[in-house]
This record gives sequence, C-alpha cells and structure tokens, in this order.
Amino acid sequence: MALEIRRLFPDDNAVVMRVADEVFDEPVRPDRLSAYLAEPCHFMVVALADGIVVGQCAAVIHRHPDKVSELYIDEVGVAPAFQSQGIATRMLGAMFALGREHGCEEAWVGTEPDNVAARALYESRKEPHGPAEDFVMYVYRL
Repeated sequence: MALEIRRLFPDDNAVVMRVADEVFDEPVRPDRLSAYLAEPCHFMVVALADGIVVGQCAAVIHRHPDKVSELYIDEVGVAPAFQSQGIATRMLGAMFALGREHGCEEAWVGTEPDNVAARALYESRKEPHGPAEDFVMYVYRL
C-alpha cells in the first residue's frame, strides 16, 4: 500500500469524499470543506491510501499584533486500522513545514488529558518548548 501525504487546496473537495471511518468527528460536508479551504490561513493535510483518506490534520495560522505568528493544530485524525504507523507524525511534520513556509515561529496543539495516544504523539516531537501546559477551555454557543 502506497501512502501519500498531501496538502489540500480549494479545488480538492473530491479528495475528501472518499474517507475511512473515524478520520473526522462527523461526516464531511462539501460546503464546509470549501469554505475552510478557501481561507488563506487555513490548511489541511491528508493521508491517502489507495485514494481513500485515512488521516487528516487541520491547522489555522493565528497572527497577533504583539506576538509571533503561530500555527494552531486544530485536528489530527487517523482511521483506527492505520494508527501506530507513523501517519500522524508525517502529517504533523508536513503541517509544521507549511507553518514555517507561511512565517509561523511557533505551533501549538491541545488534547484531552486522557487522550493517551495523542499525548504520546505530541510528546514524541523533538521541538517542544517544555512539558504540556495546563489549559482551561470554555465553549460558547453562538
């Protein structure tokens, strides 16, 4: 099986219509994907196995007036049958490269405290500035 790590562009909607189970949290809606990919500071990288999306990594650039530009890794998902094969590591590497190409000096990602697999992935990177930080998140319905 040949595995391809590929960045998606606004005209790549059809690529994500063939997706393995549990790569995304919910079914992908073409209108939402188009809107996401049309934003110049939104990025998506996918892992393709025989034309089927088996992994995805989405990120957004945050530009600040008082801090360096940072790449927020919003989502990382790999189909269960393809986990523990280095796919998420490869997608993160590709995403970090995109962030550097677009002037980002830092990247950050968060996960739930009990998500052992995600924490192992993030802690395996050689670049962290230090241990995981405590984080409190609030969600508001708009």
